[in-house]
Amino acid sequence: MKLKEIQEILEADNLGVDLVDSIEIDKVCCADLLSDVLAFTKSASMLMTGLIHSQVIRTAEMLDLNAVIIVRGKGPDEEIIQLAKEKEIPLMRTHLTMFVAAGRLFSAGLFGEGDSR
Repeated sequence: MKLKEIQEILEADNLGVDLVDSIEIDKVCCADLLSDVLAFTKSASMLMTGLIHSQVIRTAEMLDLNAVIIVRGKGPDEEIIQLAKEKEIPLMRTHLTMFVAAGRLFSAGLFGEGDSR
């Protein structure tokens, strides 16, 4: 699924890198523990989280994730936005809870890490 389509489904605001038209997302990881992200997420996935500190972007970079979505309308500070731009990692924010956002993506045909579909 194209990142632009995900942005529309989640009613998300783009906070940085302007690459949403060309990025394809195959799997999603939903987590607020970066240790879980490191243990269970494969590259080319998208991270959905409620965390808003710079380690989120650094983890996304290390795992070569395609995008980060911040849930619950949380606003990351300018440092995180700038780091995402510097690392060319698309960063978006949605007002939806993680549960609702994941449900919308699942209903649209996008699955989580470890899902065999």
